[in-house]
Amino acid sequence: MSEVVKTGKHPKALYVLFFTEMWERFAYYLMVGILLLYLTDTTTGGKGFAQSMGADVVGSFIALVYLTPFLGGLIADRHFGYTRSIFLGGSLMALGYIGLAIPGNTALYVSLALIIFGNGFFKPNISTLLGNIYNREDLKPLKDNAYNIFYMGINIGAFVCNFVAAYLRNNYGWGYAFAAAGVGLIIGMIVLAVNLKQVKHADVKKQMQAEDMPTSKIFGYVFLPAIIAAVIGWIVPKLIFGQTIMGSQANDAFIFACLPIIAFYVSLYVKAKGQDKRGIGSLLFIFAMAVAFWTIYNQNSTGLTLWAEKHTDRTVSPTTQKIAGKLGFLQTVSDTPRQVSKVNQYLVNVKDETGKDVQILGPDPYFNNVPVDQHPHGSIQLANTELFQSLNPLFIVLLTLLFVPLFDYMRRRGKEPTTASKFCMALFISGLSALVMVFAVMSVPSVYTHKTSPLWLWGTYFIFTISEIFLSPIGLSLVSKLAPARLTALLMGGWFLSTSIGGKIAGVMTTFWDDFTDKKMFFLLLVVAAFICGVFIYARLKSLNQVLREKTGSA
Repeated sequence: MSEVVKTGKHPKALYVLFFTEMWERFAYYLMVGILLLYLTDTTTGGKGFAQSMGADVVGSFIALVYLTPFLGGLIADRHFGYTRSIFLGGSLMALGYIGLAIPGNTALYVSLALIIFGNGFFKPNISTLLGNIYNREDLKPLKDNAYNIFYMGINIGAFVCNFVAAYLRNNYGWGYAFAAAGVGLIIGMIVLAVNLKQVKHADVKKQMQAEDMPTSKIFGYVFLPAIIAAVIGWIVPKLIFGQTIMGSQANDAFIFACLPIIAFYVSLYVKAKGQDKRGIGSLLFIFAMAVAFWTIYNQNSTGLTLWAEKHTDRTVSPTTQKIAGKLGFLQTVSDTPRQVSKVNQYLVNVKDETGKDVQILGPDPYFNNVPVDQHPHGSIQLANTELFQSLNPLFIVLLTLLFVPLFDYMRRRGKEPTTASKFCMALFISGLSALVMVFAVMSVPSVYTHKTSPLWLWGTYFIFTISEIFLSPIGLSLVSKLAPARLTALLMGGWFLSTSIGGKIAGVMTTFWDDFTDKKMFFLLLVVAAFICGVFIYARLKSLNQVLREKTGSA
């Protein structure tokens, strides 16, 4: 039996899902925030991968972690149901996070696979569950607001996690940080299990319609072709052209594999009729335009991580050093050459005076672009790179507290921007955030000889956060509004497919980071892409608003 709620008040189920998702995102962003750093680290027990290889792994991971919701949403819609899928996904992810603490590359790749499949079952279905709760007539006006509150929970977890990661990796090592992600997810699963009665009524599987493709055919017509396409993408370009198309075999395989899945979503539109056709068509258009947004968003774990690690002044004031150092949130680096006995395949080996293999490493890589006269001639403490990734969720929490009541105030007066208008504004604003980084590059004589101020990262994250508030939570709400009921989770998977492609593009761009000798061009590409997609959405605002009015009674 569903919970009786007066109009205008959010049900307890919102807060159950709020805390469940908060802990799940704590786990995910803790792991992904340090993944590239861990893979490329050569000084504190990381994998020591080449930068391009590390970026390839991270980009592929982000792409796949948001591609599997297609599968998880489909199975939940038709077979498992939503809560069962959430528990299955959470369990797989918890095992994956804890598995990252185990040494060895086999454990690394198996653990990443567990997280990828686990997210496929978790991510689309908790969002769908929330949408189902707000499909009641008295709660429909609160749906956008509910998704904003839900999104704030996501970002509380994303803010806290980086401090936990910094403390644990500084004081105990990488493995403890990854294991903490697993513990956080287990806590989230406990929160949901204890309060399951609050959300159980919304776990309603949709009945298939005559025009729907059976699950067995989807596997035969979509996933099998995707696997075959991935194999072709892995082998053929290098075989025929002697080189890859997108920088690596993994990139080529991913792009090829996406083609059958994209074709499937297009087939949903072709076969649909009436309002369903208009709703699905509008969603597919939005998904395509959102790729530019997600490419900028996923710079957080790729390009901007490298920028913070290599090109940002991470020194702290004496007061901050005194406090944060005692809390374990600062890492120690030295400009003194180091000699280590651990042989790493990516570094040159030499012999010491006894004939033993050693490696002579120069100063910590942080000093590569610090003028020699500014070297400390010893050790200094720096802010951990991943702490900059807490800026985005910090601004999300603060600005959500501003924008939710602002939108509510405007809605009561009939002046709130339409959902499509918010999407349009979000693309332009995200482009402006990338433009900030263009100015960051221009702020020093050369990014290869000087560090830039950390204020540029504060600025780009602040501006981007505004665009994220306008687009990301509203995207989830839009799917629940426009998708035919029986296809809700499946089209949630489509929303995450756009995130997946954006993540992969971000990873591909970062594998070519060193090829962008003028770093302005790296960020200008993002500016241009966001502005072009913003113009496309603006050109279709009228029709998008009309479809929303037809489906929901409001835009």
